[in-house]
Amino acid sequence: MYIVDNYALAIIFCVITMLCWGSWGNTQKLSSKKWAFQLFYWDYSLGILLITLLIALTMGSFGDQGRSFLVDLSQAGGKFIFFALIGGIIFNFANILLVIAIDISGMAVAFPIGIGLALVLGVITNYIYNPAGNPVLLFSGVLFVTIAIVLDAMAYRQILKKDSKRAKKGIYISILAGIAMGFFYKYVAQSMASDFISPEKGKLTPYTALVIFSVGILLSNFVFNSLNMYRPITGIRATYGDYFMKGSPKLHLIGILGGCIWGLGMSFSIIASEQAGPAISYGLGQGATMVAAFWGIIIWKELKDLPKSRNWLIYLMFLFFLTGLGLIIYSKNG
Repeated sequence: MYIVDNYALAIIFCVITMLCWGSWGNTQKLSSKKWAFQLFYWDYSLGILLITLLIALTMGSFGDQGRSFLVDLSQAGGKFIFFALIGGIIFNFANILLVIAIDISGMAVAFPIGIGLALVLGVITNYIYNPAGNPVLLFSGVLFVTIAIVLDAMAYRQILKKDSKRAKKGIYISILAGIAMGFFYKYVAQSMASDFISPEKGKLTPYTALVIFSVGILLSNFVFNSLNMYRPITGIRATYGDYFMKGSPKLHLIGILGGCIWGLGMSFSIIASEQAGPAISYGLGQGATMVAAFWGIIIWKELKDLPKSRNWLIYLMFLFFLTGLGLIIYSKNG
């Protein structure tokens, strides 16, 4: 299987993760006017499984290092399969909440608050499990990201002063999504071997862990997304019949593309985690927050109603977030 063998390449993989995780939400925005987000999410989940399976059968099966995907799957221990599945289930719960938050408040708000909070919690939990990097620099970066989250929430509240109920709902759901999102990655990391070249017996290679993680997402969708279809927190009620009757090939492909984009980012993050360490790999990947904020602010004009006198909140948000990410990157060698 293919293995990242140096820190510089791992950082490149994490940057690709950041771009992917920050961009998949555009596919939801593209389909949202014609397609209930609950129905979009079925195709999105399928896309994650398809891309991780494709990567496992290619990058995870070629080469003479480590264990190939099918060999690794055949020896996988039940405990470690369970960890990867639980990671997928927790992620799915969190991500459905994030999708709901995007529908209510847009990418420029849901991502910085939800994913920013997930970054803070994820770095902490992953560092406790695998303490790689200078803790002073790492957690200083986390502090800067936290300040960026608060600034984004302040900007959003300025826009929706006349609709405070909606503003609070979007923020609260984003916070709940972020709390749940902060814990999924550590379970996937616990399912994997610590040495990818000579993986321990029973533990999973990153490629196998990714496929099982994706299965956990799709299976839990029958619970989480079904509830959201028939008892939606926001938006219209949707049915399974709507998925087959109202969905065009274009709409289905947009959803699958969204899942493939996110799944590619997740795959690169996990593959890079041995060299970068889970805390740094996850933390840098969650720089997706600023990528999503860029899309939301520049392309979708989600904060166009922000009073000009409050534009400094946006500039400071970007400054604090980028500073925080820089500290997280440098913490490996600091």
